[in-house]
Amino acid sequence: MNAPPSHRKLWKTAVAASAVSAVLMLSSPRPTYAEDARVKCEHRIEKAEAKLDDAIRRHGEHSPQAQTRRHDLNAEREHCWSEYHGWWDGHAHEWHAEHDWEHADHPDHPDHP
Repeated sequence: MNAPPSHRKLWKTAVAASAVSAVLMLSSPRPTYAEDARVKCEHRIEKAEAKLDDAIRRHGEHSPQAQTRRHDLNAEREHCWSEYHGWWDGHAHEWHAEHDWEHADHPDHPDHP
């Protein structure tokens, strides 16, 4: 027994819609591996910045805890620098193309922008 014409039309429409959806999904741009890794780098730096900010708030700018967290942050920045020739500033939400993060951690420094 054949389906009534209205069901056939509905079936054809559903199949066509599924095909269009599949094509759109497969053709949509996906982040590349490098973009994903760069985003992960941003997140690691932001996490290290937050830990440094917390250590400064709790223990002071020049405390051993802040120095440890500053070292961790600089290690993350160095990692990103070696991978992408740039470093992420989570406070300003931007990538920097110069190896100048020493000034970013010291807002009271005379050379700080």
